[in-house]
Amino acid sequence: MQGTFIWYELMPTDTASAADFYTKVVGWTARDSGMPGAGYTIFCVPGFDMGVAGMMQLTEEMKARGIPPHWAGYVAVDDVDAMAKKFTDNGGMVHHGPEDIPSVGRFAVVADPHGAVVNLLKPIMPDGPMPPEPEPGTPGTFGWTELMAGNGEEAFAFYEKMFGWTKDMAVDMGPMGTYQCFAVNGQMIGGMMTKPAEMPQAFWGYYITVDAIDAAVERVKSAGGQVLQDVMEVPGPSWVVQCTDPQGAYFALVAAKR
Repeated sequence: MQGTFIWYELMPTDTASAADFYTKVVGWTARDSGMPGAGYTIFCVPGFDMGVAGMMQLTEEMKARGIPPHWAGYVAVDDVDAMAKKFTDNGGMVHHGPEDIPSVGRFAVVADPHGAVVNLLKPIMPDGPMPPEPEPGTPGTFGWTELMAGNGEEAFAFYEKMFGWTKDMAVDMGPMGTYQCFAVNGQMIGGMMTKPAEMPQAFWGYYITVDAIDAAVERVKSAGGQVLQDVMEVPGPSWVVQCTDPQGAYFALVAAKR
């Protein structure tokens, strides 16, 4: 469905240690994708063959450009080339592609007018029935997407034009401004707000569902990650926490209970 986040991808400098960290913290299993020469890892929720995220090592070219370890999200689109052009026509930028990934689909790496990077993907749909997927809210699935925008109002107007996102619940954050949730076809999938001034750049962040937030925080710490702020309660009700992994990649966790 156009405008939905359909894949998430970690790009570390050391894939083995990254796999060890996330399997300990989230409970994923990690397996090779089976694509010859790709060096691509698939993260799965135990009991399901269908992956929820992937991992590949940062390339030397990326390192030379100063790109750090990071998580990336892929938004489904009907036409990658047309959407990439739409981004540039409206003040965004294309960083890579459009390009085909054999047996996977066509993708591009783009940025909004404030520099927040997101990936576009038109996947190749396999023949026959899809393997079963874990239900939304299952530990190990991605439960939320979030944009720390250069300007929240301008960012929403941009993405509304790009993907047809609509406004959902808005949360008054006091001096920090408004946290605007957004939806696709009536389903709320994320939120955005103007980033605090101390954040050096706009960016997208992704929340991984865990069973209980306090236990997950302890796993992050014991596995060598860093917790960036105290656990916070959000509407739902749910509990969230922002973190970095041992290689510096930002990620967040969400749970329905402490």
